[in-house]
Amino acid sequence: MARILMERSGELEVFLRVVREGGFSAAARSVGLTPSAVSKLITRLETRLGARLFMRTTRALSLTEEGEAYYRAGQRILQELNDAEQAAAAGAVRGRLHVNASIPFGSQFVVPALPAFLARYPDVIVELSLTDDVVDLLAQKTDVAIRTGDLPDSALLAHKLGQSRRVICASPAYLQREGTPKTPDELRHHDCLTFNFRRARSGWPFREAGGTTQQVVTGSVQVNNGETLKQLLLNGVGIGRLALWHVAAELKAGRLVPLLEKYNPGDLEQIHAVHVGGGQVPHRVRAFIRHMADTMKASPLAG
Repeated sequence: MARILMERSGELEVFLRVVREGGFSAAARSVGLTPSAVSKLITRLETRLGARLFMRTTRALSLTEEGEAYYRAGQRILQELNDAEQAAAAGAVRGRLHVNASIPFGSQFVVPALPAFLARYPDVIVELSLTDDVVDLLAQKTDVAIRTGDLPDSALLAHKLGQSRRVICASPAYLQREGTPKTPDELRHHDCLTFNFRRARSGWPFREAGGTTQQVVTGSVQVNNGETLKQLLLNGVGIGRLALWHVAAELKAGRLVPLLEKYNPGDLEQIHAVHVGGGQVPHRVRAFIRHMADTMKASPLAG
């Protein structure tokens, strides 16, 4: 199919050149072919179309009615092809962009960032998928995904968008029922909710006199995403550790309470945009990553 399309575009360009140059010999010189090669190409084109494009005499060459129609259509097609090539070479941002992000991050950052992105790049169509599953970019035909936390080793290319410190917190109801831990060691007596994915840490880091230590914690529930953990915290199930961007609104409203802040080592959750490597990265992907980096840079929760 690719070969046939290449032949068609070549035939069209030679046909247009014959019309513009006024003959086979002049057209042949302009495209670097022999007159007989141009004649054979035009004959092949007419055979494929099932229509005569030229009236040939010993003195003149003129277009038939079908040739006139094909010439007008051919000019338009070739111009559109040239415009597309120039736009691509000039870095035009256009086309369909498939974006994936987690539900909480996508809702809080990606969705609010889209209006400005689309206003700046009106020729882009965004297909946004929000899911807490880690998608296979190739299998899901995803151009760019936003990932939070530590990145596993992979062949994907990663661009850091920002970072957010983590905070330990619980609901007022839980603290009233179970008491408030005053030191990291007291967490041994509390229901600490954690994650069950493979790269999750076995303990929580704290800053103490001798440096940073890891406090082993246990609890009644392990989850695979931050949104579920936050809902469990809000329902008073236990104590959890999440990125500040994830719980900032709940902390501000008093629905969650920060704990052990003087021991907080300031460890950070990294936020990256990832995409498949190899070849030229589409301009729309580059533009979206730049836009999200600017969005995160302007956020006080991810600096």
